[in-house]
Amino acid sequence: MRDHDEHGGERHTMGDREFLDHVGGRLAALPGVEAVTLGGSRAQGTAGPDSDWDLAVYYRGVFRPDDLRALGWPGEVSEVGAWGGGVFNGGAWLTVDGRSVDVHYRDLDAVEREIAEARAGRFHWEPLMFHLAGIPGYLLLAELAYNRVLHGGLPRPEYPDALRRTAFHRWRENARLTLAYARAGHAPRGLRTEAAGAAATAAAQAAHAVLAARGEWITNEKTLLTRAGLRGMDRITAAVADPEAPLAAALDAAAELLESACTEAESLL
Repeated sequence: MRDHDEHGGERHTMGDREFLDHVGGRLAALPGVEAVTLGGSRAQGTAGPDSDWDLAVYYRGVFRPDDLRALGWPGEVSEVGAWGGGVFNGGAWLTVDGRSVDVHYRDLDAVEREIAEARAGRFHWEPLMFHLAGIPGYLLLAELAYNRVLHGGLPRPEYPDALRRTAFHRWRENARLTLAYARAGHAPRGLRTEAAGAAATAAAQAAHAVLAARGEWITNEKTLLTRAGLRGMDRITAAVADPEAPLAAALDAAAELLESACTEAESLL
């Protein structure tokens, strides 16, 4: 039974450093695991007191989720591949010492392939829940660049110039095509919900293009538009959904804003 503070919240029995040493050490001792990292807001210094603890286990060869379950921490532990079998190939949501802990599985062979592809200016894209634009395979490199290594050794890659160029052009073209479809397919029919979704997706795609041109890693979409300077899309997306506003004009405004941001970013290449 856990102790609770006077307000009813769970009381931690370990300080943050002791907690990380405890969890990181237990994860590092699992068979096949060669490194453990702390990621997310905790690694980047932007966490609040209630932020989750995001950790990743980097394994070589075979990783057995049953070994993680055997640690006895309450929560849900997925099988390898249960989250789609791509970049996010599984993980766990756990509670440890009253803290919410997310554990991601990272296959070192897959990580090394993505590093080689990125250096050659290539990457793949895959859909992911809660991400409008999906994710690029080079997200694995972004994690290495930002995450704090707790155990083991991992590379900390720079943003390859070849990847900056190819990622910029691919994301920019995706944004253009997404908005063009909305303009031709949704606007004439007055399909505002579909058009708003397309505008938001195109904004995320254009933001990826901008950050790629700058050579800036990004690990999720939470700060994507803000970092790309595209918060102006908030007003435009509201206009797309507003039945009193001309739909085609709002989509044209979105295209103008995104194209302007991409054109400015292209000068960095």
